[in-house]
This record gives sequence, structure tokens and C-alpha cells, in this order.
Amino acid sequence: MIKEVKLPELGENIEVAMVVAVLVSPGDRVQKEQAVVEVETDKANVEIPCPYAGVVKEVLVEEGDEIKVGQIVLTVETDESAVGEEEVKPETKDRRRQEEHAGMTPEPEEPVLAEESAAPEKVEERPEPEEEPEPTRDEAAPDLPQENRPEAVVPAAPAARRLARELGLDIAEVSGTGPGGRISTDDVKEHARKIVASYERPVVRATSPAAAGGPSQPALPDFSRWGDIERQPMSRVRRRTAESVAQSWAVVPHVTQADRADITELEELRKRWGAKAEAVGGKLTVTAILLKVVASSLRVHPQLNASLDVANHEIIYKKYIHMGVAVDTEHGLLVPVIRNVDKKNVLEIAVELSDLSARARSKKLKIEEMRGASFTVTNLGGLGTTYFSPIIAWPQGAILGVGRALNEAVWAGGQLRPRLILPLSLSYDHRMIDGADAARFLRWVAEALEQPLKLVVEG
Repeated sequence: MIKEVKLPELGENIEVAMVVAVLVSPGDRVQKEQAVVEVETDKANVEIPCPYAGVVKEVLVEEGDEIKVGQIVLTVETDESAVGEEEVKPETKDRRRQEEHAGMTPEPEEPVLAEESAAPEKVEERPEPEEEPEPTRDEAAPDLPQENRPEAVVPAAPAARRLARELGLDIAEVSGTGPGGRISTDDVKEHARKIVASYERPVVRATSPAAAGGPSQPALPDFSRWGDIERQPMSRVRRRTAESVAQSWAVVPHVTQADRADITELEELRKRWGAKAEAVGGKLTVTAILLKVVASSLRVHPQLNASLDVANHEIIYKKYIHMGVAVDTEHGLLVPVIRNVDKKNVLEIAVELSDLSARARSKKLKIEEMRGASFTVTNLGGLGTTYFSPIIAWPQGAILGVGRALNEAVWAGGQLRPRLILPLSLSYDHRMIDGADAARFLRWVAEALEQPLKLVVEG
């Protein structure tokens, strides 16, 4: 029996992927769940397994192809029998059920036409059964209590239903634009945009990323008039990043404020404990220590570990602390997530951060490992920067930017002393976080870095 292997759903809002590698060829024998194609999504590489065992008949994609969810990737001749009960003609199955109901034994021979012409006469000669035929679903529905009656079936793709649930939308209220009114993920997104648009939104300046990437952007001039140019397509990671930051900038009114922390003593402790972290498979970086400090501060200042629900006029406070960590890779910016940071010690965080960063650079992260963050930390110190304005990863409420620590002369104890100063930049959603709240959060982080015992006493 020939079976089709299609590109399955790969995750929320992922509708297309690019073929990175085809792992089988026509004539190859494959086992069930064996990887047959590797594809690249916005953030990760994913191996597509074959749900059947058998022989590859035809491969319908090539490396570099962009394919959609549900598109046929290849066909497989399975080891299953080519003729099964599901392949019996519907009219034949109906006739058999009718004969069994009338107490007849179906004839084993082939002449189907004779059976079909004789069956009605034989049925009429027998008395009708006393039992009423079983009512259909529609006939039985009026007897059910109103609250137990099945809901009307809304034509929608599974991905659209899942997206509607995650956004808190009623799928029945979404207008479908597909055949027969079928609802797609684009229809759900458009419905959500209309809801958001009904509330007051911040003014988007013409020079903002949202305006630059939006449909209102004016046409570009012909740059080739002034010299040679080269056009290169944006990678999927870059396109997704552009969409995300544009959405965040357009929706969230950003405020960024800065502080600084004296990490002179902390740096000495980091070097002293570095060997122990390496012994367990991690690297004790400033980022690893900072994640623990930030998680402790979020427990004291929960308003920065929250999201704003504009539609319901509510603030959603998360009881968990999952930290996104921005990782610079040759493929673009990836943000893996370390979960329950507040429940892990610094060495555990260091090991997990090292593993996630390495797999991010090799594009081996799973999609689920980049979801669910409640707060994000981005460290550009390795590139030599100091203060900057990071863009919030909506729907989070805040993000902390970390710059390069520099030795500065600081007046202390009546004299100038060299101290290692770490610049910190906090961007936050001003609709739900006041400046004083952000200042207290950031000062708590700075003091904890300057006085590590603060974590023991107050964290």
C-alpha cells in the first residue's frame, strides 16, 4: 500500500519550513519513526520521522525547497496488506450490514450485481423487525438536555484551533476565509489583531521598526542608480526576528533605565569557583550568576515577571520564573529558555546555560526549548558595548541588558580606588510597570551583585 509522508505541524505559528537535507532515496527501506528529511524552521532544525515502515517509492522535495505544513514530502510502499476493511466499497459494506440485519448469510461468490438485485426482494419477504432502527445523531439530539448537546462543528484547521486556545479566543467568533468558511491560522491572527486594534495603542513613529517593516512603508528608491548593489534574501531567523521586534516595538510602550553594579568582589569569587563549575560540565560566567540574581529579584518584584492582558484589562502574574537568554549565533539571534531558575543553584544554571548555548550555535535546539520565557537577559558585554536599549520580547513585560564590565576609578573610603563596574540596562512595559518599581528591581539586582550574601539573607 502506498502511503504519503507529509510535513507535520512543527509548532505554534510555524506554517513553512526549508528543506536542509533529504536523508533517504527512492528504493531505501525505512523503519517506522526513522528520520527521512531534515528541515529548518524560524529557530531550529527538525528531523521529520516516517510514520510507516516500508520502501521509499518517491521523494518529492529537494534540499533548499520551502515547503508548507501538510505538503507531501515522500511516498512509502508500506508492509501492510494492500486490501483492508477500509478499502471495501462503501456500497458493499452497506449491503452486507443490511443482509446481516435481515438474518441473511451473504453469498461468498463474486456476482455482486445479482446480489444487489436480489437483496431487496429477500428483505421484503421477511417480516420487519419489531425494534425501531437506531436513531441517527441528528434524531437523538432533541432528547439530550440542552447543556449536553454537542456544539456546532466549526470548520477550522487544528493549528488554528490551538492558536485560538492559546490566545484565549472563541474559535466560533472567527470568520474563516477558506473554502466553506474554513478557518486558518491567518484568520485567527487577523481576528486577534482586530481585537487589539479596538483598544488604544501607542503612536508608532515613522522611523520605528514597526513602521519600517509594516505595509505603510514607502517604496525604496533604486539604489543601483548610485552604484553597484547586491541583494540577499533574509534568512528565516532574521525574518522572524524582524517580525518579533517590530511587533514588540509597535505594541509595547518601552522605557529603558540604567544602573551599575560594582562586581569587583564578585569577579574574585567567580574565578575562585570557576574550576568547580568546569568539573561538572559548565562555565561560571557573569551571565550564569546574573540569572540567579535576577530570578531572586523577580520573586521580590513580581510585577516584572508578568504580562499585560489588554483585552481583559488584567495583569497576568506568573508563578514560575523561566529565563530567556539571548545567544548570538552565525544564524542570527536565538533565545533558549532555562526553566525554574529560582529553584536551581548557580552551578546547575551554569551547566544548563553552557549546554543550551552550544546547541543554539549548532542549531540543535528544540522548538519547545525556546518558548515560555517570563523574562529575558541579553548580555552584549563580550562585544565591548556598555549601555543600550534592549527591546522587550512581547508578551513579556521586561528585559535586562548587560554591558561590558570596565575598571573605573571610584571614590571610596576617602580615596580613589580601581573598581570593576558592570553596566545594566532595563527596558520595561510602562503600561504595567512604574519607573519606581523598575528602579527598585534594578537596584536590588545591583546590590545583590555587589553583596552576594544578599541572596542568602533576602533571596
